[in-house]
Amino acid sequence: MSAPGAVLPHRPFPGGGTGLASQLVLAVICAGYATGAALGWGSPEVADVMGDFGLSAAAMTASVSCFLYARGGAGEGESRFRPAWLLFSFSSAMAASGNGVWGWYQVVLEHEVPSPSMADLFFLLFAPPAIVGLLVLAKRPITRAGWVCLGLDSWLIGGSLLTLSWSLALAHTAHFDGESVARTALTLAYPLLDIVLVSMVLALHFRRSSANRSAINTAIAALALTVLCDALYTSPLLREHYRSGQLLDAGWFAASLLLAYAPWGARRFAPGRPFVPPPPVRRPGALPAGRPIAGSLGALTPYLAAAVCTLGILYNVIEGRRVDRVVVFTGCTVVLALVLRQGIMLVDNIALTHELAQKENHFRSLVQGSSDVIMIAAPTGILRYVSPAAAGVYGRDAEDLVGSELASLIHPEDLGRVVHEVRRFLAAPPMDEPAGRIECRFRSGTGEWLNVESTINRHQGGLILNSRDVTERVRLQAQLQHNAEHDPLTDLPNRALFTERVRQALSGRRASDPGTAVLFIDLDGFKQVNDTIGHQAGDELLIQAARRLQDSVRAGDTAARLGGDEFAALILGDGSRDRAARQRQVCEIADRLRLTLSQPYQIDGNEVRVAASIGVAFAERDVSARELMRNADLAMYRAKSGGKNRVEMYAPQMQAEVVRKTELAARLRTALHEGEFALLHQPVVNLTTGRVAAVAAQARWRSAQGILFTPAEFLRVADDSERTAELGRWLLEEAVEQAAERGRAGHATPVAVRLPARRLLDKSMPLGSVEALLTRHGLPSGALVIELSDSDPRISFDELERRLVGLRRLGVRIALDGFGSGYAAINALRRLPIDVLKLDRGLVEGVVESARLHKITSGLLRIACDLGMQSVADGVDVPEQVLALRAMGCTHGQGMAFSGPLDEYRLRRALVRGTFPVPGGAALPVLSGRALPSVRVNHSNSETPVPPT
Repeated sequence: MSAPGAVLPHRPFPGGGTGLASQLVLAVICAGYATGAALGWGSPEVADVMGDFGLSAAAMTASVSCFLYARGGAGEGESRFRPAWLLFSFSSAMAASGNGVWGWYQVVLEHEVPSPSMADLFFLLFAPPAIVGLLVLAKRPITRAGWVCLGLDSWLIGGSLLTLSWSLALAHTAHFDGESVARTALTLAYPLLDIVLVSMVLALHFRRSSANRSAINTAIAALALTVLCDALYTSPLLREHYRSGQLLDAGWFAASLLLAYAPWGARRFAPGRPFVPPPPVRRPGALPAGRPIAGSLGALTPYLAAAVCTLGILYNVIEGRRVDRVVVFTGCTVVLALVLRQGIMLVDNIALTHELAQKENHFRSLVQGSSDVIMIAAPTGILRYVSPAAAGVYGRDAEDLVGSELASLIHPEDLGRVVHEVRRFLAAPPMDEPAGRIECRFRSGTGEWLNVESTINRHQGGLILNSRDVTERVRLQAQLQHNAEHDPLTDLPNRALFTERVRQALSGRRASDPGTAVLFIDLDGFKQVNDTIGHQAGDELLIQAARRLQDSVRAGDTAARLGGDEFAALILGDGSRDRAARQRQVCEIADRLRLTLSQPYQIDGNEVRVAASIGVAFAERDVSARELMRNADLAMYRAKSGGKNRVEMYAPQMQAEVVRKTELAARLRTALHEGEFALLHQPVVNLTTGRVAAVAAQARWRSAQGILFTPAEFLRVADDSERTAELGRWLLEEAVEQAAERGRAGHATPVAVRLPARRLLDKSMPLGSVEALLTRHGLPSGALVIELSDSDPRISFDELERRLVGLRRLGVRIALDGFGSGYAAINALRRLPIDVLKLDRGLVEGVVESARLHKITSGLLRIACDLGMQSVADGVDVPEQVLALRAMGCTHGQGMAFSGPLDEYRLRRALVRGTFPVPGGAALPVLSGRALPSVRVNHSNSETPVPPT
């Protein structure tokens, strides 16, 4: 592992083209002025104007520029520098005024400039505000020692320059004979102020602020150029020959324009946008900002100052001059300042060393006591430091790990990924990605692989790793993931994981394999196991069934539990192109699986049997995982509806049938509100006399398409319990209302309404609703017969008995429908208040052809007779059935042998006639029993029977 070098792209700042253009214009103007000054401007008069008023105009431009920038151009990040630019504006204004006064005397009045004059005052006022402005721009120390060292550094520079300048020129200037004190002071003031200004420029160079550094550097350069020109002007070699308009003026002119340009043209951000200073970049090992030493050059400042001071003294000695008292005094103060500064630096360094030692001890204690393992790896990948926590986390001493390769501790399967992540992290810019995170397996002292999460940081080209053991967290996450994808009872994959496995099987290289199949499995009879021996036994049965299913599939296949008693299996294709052979093979697997799941289960010492209905669907081109599972589900439901305990292959017409049922169910939901249901009645005939003893109400649905659906057709799709209950309420209300209307018309015939037993216990039809219905329509007692149509074992017989007793108090008679088909019929006869037994259609259909059914039917009718109950045979369609049933003692019949369901008009015609022809002529002896109430009707023998509809 090594840290590759990163090259950051250079981004051009906005407005870069405009800045370059302004720099070119500035250079052209300065070069033009310098050319004119070098050529003498063509005449002495023009030279005087350009040398005086030209410099005044340039200085005034700098003053206005700095003032405008300080008032409104500085951004939020430069607000603390506004006083500096205001001071530079005042300083430039003083220079402009001095040059203006100089030009007034020399150009306008054509006199020599007096000495001293107002021009000298303005020129002297140039340096102090500039010096203070430089102090404002300087980076402010944060300690008292820093302020003291800043003052000492300034004096070291200024004193050294003063010593050198005094030795070279100022001593000679100060001894001019015959000159006044004012003129001598004025002569010395210029170089002394320049020395102070130079000292501040040099001090600021090492302590300038990082905010808008380009503008500050430009301003420093302008002031430095001004000081340089002042130094040349005050030099005895040039001052005697100086005249306005010469080349020296070009320096002052360029310095003024450069100061005017500094706050605007040298900015690194687009005009109009606030300036946001870049954050300082701290490098490892760098001293904190604000300390007395700001860099290597700053550290050399006292020694350079002492060297300059020594040169000044040596010059006097070499020239054989007497050492001037000013030089001695200045040199002593410089030495004293140097000693003081070094003492302060020593004390500050001792405090800094103590502080660093405390921090080192603090962080060392944190590292030593941390539960995380902290490791430092060299660029070569060799571990240079390992914290003592390694003994507790890795089970290995830290000393044993130091010097080993980091790669040797990482699991080989994770090494490639870790190397890739580390290289990517080291290649990223530190500002964009200061830290990274990797997770891998580390070898422990016992040879076990631990899951370790590490935070990585850069360190001298290598890495610092802060690692912690997350093995328990990884195990918990794996367990949670397993729980989210597996059934908690059987530990088989659940629906979500099974769907994902099917999706994977239909993609990739297996996408074109037609041998892949999905099996949906439902355990027939599982609900009876829960209801009879309990849910705990049912759970045990599911566990055993899941184990059998898991053992029956191949290693690459998937067995899953989808929920309840539904299972599934994914059988992967073997790449065979013989589709028919593959289908036969999968069907054989499914059949063997059916036989395996149908074997007896031993649960708590009991032998429990269930069957399995299996639906099989094969993968097709462009069939998704969801569609394939839906096809297998449809095939499984076809297997259950076809008799259960069988295997059914998916066929496209199954989906078409589902679509038809869905559409039919959707239309059924609105059929009641749209008035599409009609009520028909089928006569119940006395098998001896042929009289109409009652009518059975039956609902028919005539859809908007003109299709007439029978109850067997539309109730099969009405799986919405709420809709079925609504249909039952409508049937009861409509039957009672029409029966009352027929009674008022003189046809008081009882009406039988078929209702499921579970509906009688439903809260949607309370006991009082039937009473209110009979009272509202004035239906007499005995005119309503309720036929119980199911034998659901989950129904409480106690509640049903109480419900039926309450209905009988209202005069409602109770019939047991489908007698002979349900296993709960005998229990119902024993517990419930039954008035009429209605034979199941299945018994009636085979009563003539089957001797066995003949004996069963005869026995059931004898039971009804012995209990004193009325008997009604449903589905009497041929005369032979009438004769056989009447011979066995059945009193009433209902079927096509007499009439089919009739609408209201035809029903009333039949009731007017009153009787139907009975096969066999005269009445035969019948077993005693209560008869349904007969109806007094007027009839005509000449009227023909009403054909069935």
